[in-house]
Amino acid sequence: MLTRRIIPCLDVKAGRVVKGISFVNHRDAGDPVELAAAYDAAGADELVFYDITASSDERAIMYEVVERTASQVFIPLTVGGGLRTVEDMYRMLRAGADKVSINTAAVLNPQLIEDGARRFGSQCIMLSVDARRINAADEPPRWAVFTHTGANPRPTGLDAIEWIKRGVELGAGEICINSMDADGQKQGYDLELLQAVSDAVPVPVIASGGAGSPDDMYRGLAEGRADAVLAASIFHFGEYTIAQVKAFLSEQGVPMRRM
Repeated sequence: MLTRRIIPCLDVKAGRVVKGISFVNHRDAGDPVELAAAYDAAGADELVFYDITASSDERAIMYEVVERTASQVFIPLTVGGGLRTVEDMYRMLRAGADKVSINTAAVLNPQLIEDGARRFGSQCIMLSVDARRINAADEPPRWAVFTHTGANPRPTGLDAIEWIKRGVELGAGEICINSMDADGQKQGYDLELLQAVSDAVPVPVIASGGAGSPDDMYRGLAEGRADAVLAASIFHFGEYTIAQVKAFLSEQGVPMRRM
């Protein structure tokens, strides 16, 4: 059985790791290079680095910060935020990233997914999707895709599940699905969303948005059928360690990589 992955997320703003609730009211969580090194040493399976204001500020990702972060880790590193072209992807991979994550740019130009996959391989292309529920309480669940998440997220008119299926058809080798409703709430992942995505595509799915405890992570893997769970707050602010989460998941029978 394939091992499941624990992935700390570094949301970087102005060169510092931050974490908010529903993408606003950010708290400083530290230096990305120091945190990356600490998570590597603590037994994290992978790291995700997002320059969270690159797209909204319409600027390039901070190459130097990515390069310094990559130099400190020996586990897979995914980098996203402000990547608009295949050349942008190439620069991040040269800076030390193992995978690139695209979100807004892929919505604006879906061909970018295919072009990136053709040049670097699908295994290097993660499609990140920010999704919000739009159904009424008495309707089957539906989720819409938004970009430029923050105080004023932009609706795209895309159905999240259909967009994810198209992204995989174009060549995305992994999906990171973030629940906008659950983000930063620490009340658990949107399990229905995870189930819908996991059932829709044959590639690995990373659960994002809502982790507040090891049990939330277990449910994301077991009930949501995710292949990996991503978290920020509970790790950044010392509520749980990687070791504690892995020990709990192992006790529940979840296959984990040994630390």
